[in-house]
Amino acid sequence: MFENSNVVDMAAGRTLPELLHRAAGARPGKTFLITEDDELTYGDLAARSGSVAGALASAGVGHGDRVAACLPNCTEFVLLLFACARIGAVLAPVNPGAPATELAGLLRQAGPRLVVGEQTPALLAATRDACIAGDRVVNARALCTGTNAAPPAAGTPGDTLVLIPTSGSTSAPKLVAHSQSSLVLAAEGFPAWVGLNETDRLLTPLPLFHGNALLYSLLGAMGAAASLVLLPRFSARRFWDLTREFAVTQFNLIGNMGEILLRTPPRGNDADNPVRVCYSGWAPPEERHREFEHRFGLDIVIGYGLSETSYGTVWPLAGPKPFGSIGRLRQHPALGQINHARIVDENLQPVAPGAPGVLMLRNPAVMQGYFGMADETRAVLQDGWLNTGDIVHMNEDGYLYFIGRSKDIIRRSGENFAPIEVEEALDSHPGVLASAVVAVPAPLADEDAKAFVVRSEASAVTAAELLDWCRDRLARFKLPRYIEFIDELPMTPSQRIAKGQLSRARNAQEIDLESYRTRP
Repeated sequence: MFENSNVVDMAAGRTLPELLHRAAGARPGKTFLITEDDELTYGDLAARSGSVAGALASAGVGHGDRVAACLPNCTEFVLLLFACARIGAVLAPVNPGAPATELAGLLRQAGPRLVVGEQTPALLAATRDACIAGDRVVNARALCTGTNAAPPAAGTPGDTLVLIPTSGSTSAPKLVAHSQSSLVLAAEGFPAWVGLNETDRLLTPLPLFHGNALLYSLLGAMGAAASLVLLPRFSARRFWDLTREFAVTQFNLIGNMGEILLRTPPRGNDADNPVRVCYSGWAPPEERHREFEHRFGLDIVIGYGLSETSYGTVWPLAGPKPFGSIGRLRQHPALGQINHARIVDENLQPVAPGAPGVLMLRNPAVMQGYFGMADETRAVLQDGWLNTGDIVHMNEDGYLYFIGRSKDIIRRSGENFAPIEVEEALDSHPGVLASAVVAVPAPLADEDAKAFVVRSEASAVTAAELLDWCRDRLARFKLPRYIEFIDELPMTPSQRIAKGQLSRARNAQEIDLESYRTRP
């Protein structure tokens, strides 16, 4: 399906079934997966996924065929992943809560031989729109509860195994193709980056149809020979009680989950939980970071990854915390240095040391490409290097500092700035629950900044007060021209702000602060 120059010749055992075989052989009775209504040991997963692989083969699914999984977080999703890996098929997970039009678009992209999921009105409408016959839509529980002979293992390290939808935070989702080897590298790397071992119990409420839960929580648990608690969704109200109920020692934070947890009313037992470490793509200012660690009695490890590669950056486990940075390049605990970086200008030429530029990564866990999108793939993959589209700078010690997305950069009066700078200033106000800043057309030239703001409960902060707050923290050219108060921000299933859904059109609800912003 893809010719991926990033896949290197490594030792045998670089497929997902071989990873499972080693784990199940060493610990067949150890609990691997806990859901609301099921529990699987490593031995159970090996046996039942083999049976599901037989059911897929009986349904006509063969090597290279796609299987769309329209499923929530559940045991059947996990069984399907390992079953597809066994026969060399490709799992294409889609959001079961997406509207029919979005589902249809993803199904047309994937072109699945089989669709597995509950036959909801949205899924049935989507399959009709995508011209998928009704007999190719099967019930997950029925598929996964039979007793079928496991077919011989047919997957190879370079075979495409998953098509992970991008978050869709800034544009329509694309299907990111990853090989079996890429997933194994994630499984082996994550425990080393976060400090996990077989005594740990991970938890995730994040959806398996996106990269964080799939690559880090699910496969990271297997790589550590640990256990995973799989929740159907994130609930700030129940979160810490669930960590106690399931004796959880590790979880991941992304998007605004950390801020939501901090904004919950304090309880006397907040720090009385079994969690010892949290991996976080949410990188708050040092004061907020320390507040979270102190209140909840745990350690935060900051990291940066993408749907396109699990090998981004991470804070080292030992030594002083490098606040403000996204860490150093992640490497493999046994293979050593396999991850490399370049920081380049718009012409892909290296920038001066310490200067800002676009981050490019090269490692064997880089995606094979965007499925069915050759032009989009060529735009971001050049000679094995992944153009992340993220602007960073690196200090003399190899620590990277995130500045912003190149496509999000706002250009005003000859100056460039990143929305995240304005968002961090706004979010630090006690009257703000969350904010999102986007570029909007300016009346004459360049762009203006518009802030969408969700007030904290009982807050009556005004736009002028927020502008004054930002004035003490930002250069004048970075101050937002428009502020619009809204009840909530649109979110992707992976808890990122869906900025693409925020309207750039002028409206009566927004407040134009230009005369106030430019006052002496």
